[in-house]
Amino acid sequence: MWEQFILIWSATVWWSFLLRIAIYFFLAYLVHRLSRRMAGRLLRLGSLANKRRGLRPDRQKTLTSLVASAITFLAVVTAVLLSLSLFVSGETLVWMVGLFAAAFGLGARPLVSDYLTGIGFLFEDTFDVGEKIDILGNEGVVETVNLRTTTLRARTGELFVVPNGEIRIVRNFSRGRFSPATITIKLDADDLSRALPLLEELGKEAVLILPNLLEPWQIISESGTIGQQTELTLVAKAKYAMGAEMRPRLLALIHERLNEAGIHLGD
Repeated sequence: MWEQFILIWSATVWWSFLLRIAIYFFLAYLVHRLSRRMAGRLLRLGSLANKRRGLRPDRQKTLTSLVASAITFLAVVTAVLLSLSLFVSGETLVWMVGLFAAAFGLGARPLVSDYLTGIGFLFEDTFDVGEKIDILGNEGVVETVNLRTTTLRARTGELFVVPNGEIRIVRNFSRGRFSPATITIKLDADDLSRALPLLEELGKEAVLILPNLLEPWQIISESGTIGQQTELTLVAKAKYAMGAEMRPRLLALIHERLNEAGIHLGD
């Protein structure tokens, strides 16, 4: 009789433990599903508290992804700790967590580095979702940023998944103040003395003709050599992301003015 009672009681206790563990992880799953909404609300509260400094839309999206990832991580860790507390005492649990943290820190240092760097992104405005960057020679547009990884979509369609711990140097193409619109032309050496003052005056005029040109170009000779022909480089600065569009316009303008002056471009 007592053996049956003990068996029934033991089975009931185990089922109770399993049910509570299931509830803990189910709640963690719900938190994960709602993490983006929760992150959005937290960031909106932060914006209200600091009205003078509103977040850019891209920064808002990046922080939402990072905070949502942090909320999910904390929810899962909490579910695990609550489940373990059903079987061990509080002091033992603290000892186990400390031992596990030490072992985990030694055996999974790259993973720890990924998460620590991801946490750093919460405070450092290095790049945002939607910006074009270069990481470890991989160039692309940032699609997602979370605590562990950053994903880039390359121009050719590939998706690069970069662990945050490996991000050391970032080239951010979306935060430049200008884009280069440098062009190179070849002239007959006999026309050089007439072409230089014409090009200098045209550089000043081009700023008025082409609004996307920020300042008059600088004329240099990269090779520093002269023969039957010489090569000149016009170092021009265009508004950000307008460099490629400006080059053909500059070439057309220069070709037109040199032809009017009877100066022909070399081959």
